[in-house]
Amino acid sequence: MIFLALAGVAVYALVKVGKKASHSARQATARLATHVNAMGTGDAAEVERLRLDLRREVSVTRQHVDAAMQQGWGLGDLPQLMSELSRQAEVHDTQLGMYAQQRRVSPYVDHVTLDRLREHQAKLTAMCARIRADLLDSQVHHASTGIEELHARTELEIESRRRTVDPLDEIDELYRKTIQERRDPS
Repeated sequence: MIFLALAGVAVYALVKVGKKASHSARQATARLATHVNAMGTGDAAEVERLRLDLRREVSVTRQHVDAAMQQGWGLGDLPQLMSELSRQAEVHDTQLGMYAQQRRVSPYVDHVTLDRLREHQAKLTAMCARIRADLLDSQVHHASTGIEELHARTELEIESRRRTVDPLDEIDELYRKTIQERRDPS
């Protein structure tokens, strides 16, 4: 009885792992197909390149937001906006994929939809670029504060390490020079 229960649990675990593996394989296959299709020419290949560009922009922006969150920056609603932007990018990616597929199988071109898809892709990538630019500006601001403080501390340390000149030694040196000049009238 115990062996049957263990076998049942093992089969259940294997089915779960198999489902995850097949899901990952499907995603990898879809990504590979997108890359292969983007290498072609024509509208379908251009749309596939738009998909790749959008995925890359969203991924890079998400990495920047996650890094800023890990560093404890005050991001306000930016993480929430980033998740909404990611969801919208996934919807748009699906729409681009459907258009590319239709374009590959049909000789008829819907230029109006293609123009709208390009506009939406441009807006989404511009939002990603603006988020990254804002995060970079914040990072530069945080770094400049630290740099200014480090610069001030460095200057103080360098100044404290300089050999201080004794005023009596300076007076003695001036006196010696004066005596030397009186002896050498040349």
